[in-house]
Amino acid sequence: MDFEAFVRDITENNWNVFGTEVYENGELKYSYGDTKEIHEIYSATKTVLSVAFGIAYDEGLIDLDRPAADYIPEAKAAKVAEKAEGSEAFSKITVRRLLTMSVIGFPFRAEGDNYLKFALSCDIKPEETGFIYSNISAYLAGVCLTNAIGYDLGRFIEERIFKPLNIIKYEYVRSPEGYFYGASQMKMSVNDLSKIGLLLMNRGVYNGIRILSEEYVDMATSVQMMNREGGYGFFVWMYRDGFSINGKLKQKCYVLPKRGIVVTYLAHIEDDSKDLLYSMEENILGISCEDRAVERITQMEKIFDHALMKLRDIREGSLDPEKISPEISVLEAYYTGKAWKEDLKLDEEGRLPSDLKRGVLSEDGIYDLLEEYDAVRRR
Repeated sequence: MDFEAFVRDITENNWNVFGTEVYENGELKYSYGDTKEIHEIYSATKTVLSVAFGIAYDEGLIDLDRPAADYIPEAKAAKVAEKAEGSEAFSKITVRRLLTMSVIGFPFRAEGDNYLKFALSCDIKPEETGFIYSNISAYLAGVCLTNAIGYDLGRFIEERIFKPLNIIKYEYVRSPEGYFYGASQMKMSVNDLSKIGLLLMNRGVYNGIRILSEEYVDMATSVQMMNREGGYGFFVWMYRDGFSINGKLKQKCYVLPKRGIVVTYLAHIEDDSKDLLYSMEENILGISCEDRAVERITQMEKIFDHALMKLRDIREGSLDPEKISPEISVLEAYYTGKAWKEDLKLDEEGRLPSDLKRGVLSEDGIYDLLEEYDAVRRR
């Protein structure tokens, strides 16, 4: 681990990183910059909401498999896209689907002076399932939880999460109609976001105090919905053999339980480059570009083989094509993005192991699969 090299990359490249911390086996080993002052964490707010869900779930206050409409009285009278079956639509959407971003039809964010009215008027497709990232899912999840616990969700988070984690400085916002806004706009310090990561790494325990059950943490931090990034839990992203807490401008908390490592940084970097991530991986986790390529290709080979197998079932009419839509999306994103070109270049330079299975790097491997999938969908 070369923390100095990581900091050197940050400073020499003028990356706008406010501060960063590295923990090993629960102990703070390295820190740099401002780790105590609060900054925007954007969508990392959603993971705080997930922790609140876990507490309520453990106490039997909310059932993840009940319809969202059961926890949103207004949904009973909702008219989705001005259709009479609106209430029925929200009766088919479970709370779990809100937590896993698997509701089709929500735009990215709510608008206007009443987010609830806006959300309940969206033209959702309750019978369809797929990963659709939307702040509305998180907002509605917060509404459900507020009604389930019977009092203000912001106060619940303060009392049941922030107080036992000794998180003193923070800010959060509310929707125009007054609900805690669990999708974004929370402010927190690097050090306090690390506490959320440590809580989850320790399967619900922080400083010897159990806050969440192991059952909930295991669900929240494992793949509940596949996406092109490798999987999504309950407002938690999968990362390598662990998981991560993510904000849109590189607010990150990477948690690797098998290695006992937590890496947190808050930044404000608006480009979509992965330079900061790659520097962290190389200098903190010891992962080279060749290592990344091998892991990525191996993962894509597994997805490719699975999709090929399922495609046979689709041809025979025994499987709905939508069932493998997430895998197809992952393969398409890989094949049409920078990663495939980078992996192919490394392979052509002879920098990848000779025994690596690499069919996804062929010119027509993924392409042919995508073409055939598109054909069977149009039948």
